[in-house]
Amino acid sequence: MALQLDQIPRVSTISKADFVKNYLKPQRPVVIEKLTEDWPAYNKWNLEYIKELAGDQTVPLYDDRPVKHDEGFNQAHAEMKMSEYIELLQREPTNYRIFLYNIMKEVPALQTDFKFPKLGLRLIKGLPMMFFGGTDSKVFMHFDIDFTNILHFHFHGKKRCVIYPPDQSKYLYRVPHSLISREDIDFTNPDFEQWPALKQAKGYVCELNHGEMLYMPEGYWHFMHYLSPGFSISLRSYPRKIKNLGKALYNLLFMRHYDNFMRKRKGQDWIDYKNEQAIIRTHDRLSIKK
Repeated sequence: MALQLDQIPRVSTISKADFVKNYLKPQRPVVIEKLTEDWPAYNKWNLEYIKELAGDQTVPLYDDRPVKHDEGFNQAHAEMKMSEYIELLQREPTNYRIFLYNIMKEVPALQTDFKFPKLGLRLIKGLPMMFFGGTDSKVFMHFDIDFTNILHFHFHGKKRCVIYPPDQSKYLYRVPHSLISREDIDFTNPDFEQWPALKQAKGYVCELNHGEMLYMPEGYWHFMHYLSPGFSISLRSYPRKIKNLGKALYNLLFMRHYDNFMRKRKGQDWIDYKNEQAIIRTHDRLSIKK
């Protein structure tokens, strides 16, 4: 048995009016294949180009180790020169990823290589974030703290994206007081005996190639699997729905601070409690007996 995943609709190009009508307003995902073909980045952006521009920078790296109580919110697991990291990506598979790399701040020269698409979204101009990964590296299932609409562009390689609408949260073993599902779930090959609720979850999947863009609506869960070394850039727009804006403010102003407080107070017991509750609450809600 496999996850219930429909292919995300694909279009070659799209007008602003059609994007707003068919995807933004109804909050449906879509892949737009040729949106970047008039960007300088389409021909320039590859790992060697990034190495040339930013090779001397020290970058924070993340892997897929479970969250620990003594690690801060989004705390890096290692550091490396960008040139060394890219050489690692090109040489062998690695779990190390670069996460939320702010190119406006770190590599200003890249700003002239891309455009802010006119698709009916008020994109946040100061927050274009980049993400890098090596062959077979994975980003655990999560949703973004700010419930933004996301335009996710991929370059130099191929990435598989599994996404779920917010109404599927009840099946995904969400860890309370956090933005993630259980980190020990393998969304490339899930164990339905251990995680039976996943059998009911209905989501979407796509493989992004060089230059293609995935639109992820507000609050969508996403799991990223790099099939080859590559990198992506996300452009973001604040949530349009009032309830999602409220959820974003709650996450930013209360949830993450409460979670950090409890980590300091209870240590690993707090992490273990949350992971246990992810199973108990999911199975109780769905009346699943194990």
